[in-house]
Amino acid sequence: MRIAGLISSTVLAVLVGVSQPAAATRAADAPAVKAASAYVIDSAGTVHFSKRETRRVPVASLVKVMTAYVVLREARLSDTITITATDVKYAARGGATTAGLKKGERLTVRDLLYGLMLPSGADAANALARQYGPGKTAFVAKMNRTARALGLTDTRYTNADGMPTPDNGGYSTAVDQAKLAQRALASDTFRTIAGKKVYAVAKTSLHRAHTWRNSNKLLSQAEGVLGVKTGYTNAAGYCLMFAADRNGERVVGVLLGDQNERRFSTAEQLLDYAGEQIAGT
Repeated sequence: MRIAGLISSTVLAVLVGVSQPAAATRAADAPAVKAASAYVIDSAGTVHFSKRETRRVPVASLVKVMTAYVVLREARLSDTITITATDVKYAARGGATTAGLKKGERLTVRDLLYGLMLPSGADAANALARQYGPGKTAFVAKMNRTARALGLTDTRYTNADGMPTPDNGGYSTAVDQAKLAQRALASDTFRTIAGKKVYAVAKTSLHRAHTWRNSNKLLSQAEGVLGVKTGYTNAAGYCLMFAADRNGERVVGVLLGDQNERRFSTAEQLLDYAGEQIAGT
């Protein structure tokens, strides 16, 4: 005897073992999030908040997290790179934030990673990509191969810094950026760099003195914050990748297309909210 009617897609998915996309997470007591996209997940895999989390958008200087991730897989921290005029002009021509590097300076990879992550130096990004491609085109290809290997299926990079040219630095999603943050933070070195408020490089015969301050204000606003990266372009808006340990779990979040100061206060509220949810389970 044939059963009339159709089995709902949700029930059918359960029966055949096909997973359904997670619905937008917005519990009644969750913070109000005005960013265009948002995603918060903990190390146990619990999603605490989501909003347009799979929408492909430019992510500005969050791109530099992948740059650092690729470099850390290939380089020795003691490697020395000579800064070229092209590195300096590239950042200046694009109107990007810089680490204030000068032609002829020789800095270690360790120092350049701080210059990349804290002041979000496009000059440092250019130098690292040029060295470890070798060449920027080859380096961007490595970034995209790494994204595929990490399962970041909605991510594509066109440069090592997230600057507008070419193609707004590519695109990603809040979900993919959270996955990347989780992988990057597994590195003790990356975690140390991303969580540093101020990093000073003493003057030597190889380079001038540099002092770099982290653009991530959340490090000073909330307890236990691990970093990780700020970003801004006209196309992307203000972005923030953030993380903290809360009640035995590592909470990672991403805000895309937000306002400048609001992204930090929103991130703090989301971290507190996730911590409360973890404590209540």
